[in-house]
Amino acid sequence: MLCFTKKYLSCLLRVDRLAMVVAVVALAAPSSDAGVYPFDQNVTSNVIMGSGVTNGAFTVNRSSADRIELGLRAKVRFNASNQPENTFNSNGDGTYTFEPGQPAGGGFSFEPNSSSTAKWNFEWSINSDFEGDGVTSPRSLSALTYLLEIDLDPATDFNPMPGDNYLAFDPINTSYADHAIGDNGTGPGAGVKAADATAYGDLIASNNLAQNSWNLEFFNDASHPFDANVPGVFDIILTAFDNGAVIAQTQIQINTNAVPEPASLLAFGGLGLCVCTMGLRRKRRRTLRA
Repeated sequence: MLCFTKKYLSCLLRVDRLAMVVAVVALAAPSSDAGVYPFDQNVTSNVIMGSGVTNGAFTVNRSSADRIELGLRAKVRFNASNQPENTFNSNGDGTYTFEPGQPAGGGFSFEPNSSSTAKWNFEWSINSDFEGDGVTSPRSLSALTYLLEIDLDPATDFNPMPGDNYLAFDPINTSYADHAIGDNGTGPGAGVKAADATAYGDLIASNNLAQNSWNLEFFNDASHPFDANVPGVFDIILTAFDNGAVIAQTQIQINTNAVPEPASLLAFGGLGLCVCTMGLRRKRRRTLRA
């Protein structure tokens, strides 16, 4: 299975790239349809990462005018047998619900029994030319810039300020990453993983589709701590830019707040609705750039 590991974190989060992309966000003017997206969608044309990973349940933004498609979703990474599942727990509105806690089966072999390993992953798909006709050369991934924003704070509203437990970086225009890369004709699970930095640069310059599946474990460090056992709500936002202008953006929330058992709701009787609302409380979603 193709997955991002801590080995590549320093490549993606170089300070100079982070400063540049944050500055672009501050100055960008959005396109007219950058905030319009449907839920529970397939991405174009296949899920090309991993093996046996199905399509569907993505929160997607497509802009035909700008030829861009962005998709985000969450899924079960570790079930009771410590295996991934094509279970997405989508609520049909861009939110996904999972149990808090670390995997009972130990999680990743490179970080066994880690309290920072979530039972779920978030998955992203970037297609820089989703309506490519297969005849003319598609617009390459490297022709655009991107911003992936990751909220690691379970409690506070997602309105990033200096010192917040929050990351922002361009997942594509970096020296090397282990993404699954291909084009609109790439079959399921057939994405190519670059062997080195040179091959990676060639792949993003000649293809229009990249995907990956990441766990917040990969970003956990002293500066950005994550504890999978602490219930909360976590925002993921993916944005694409063309010459500094926002052309597409999609956003999801992963909710790991404990949900009351049905018996508990009955015990509260008329207060059940209020209790349920509190149990499923979500942070205020930042308004999409539209």
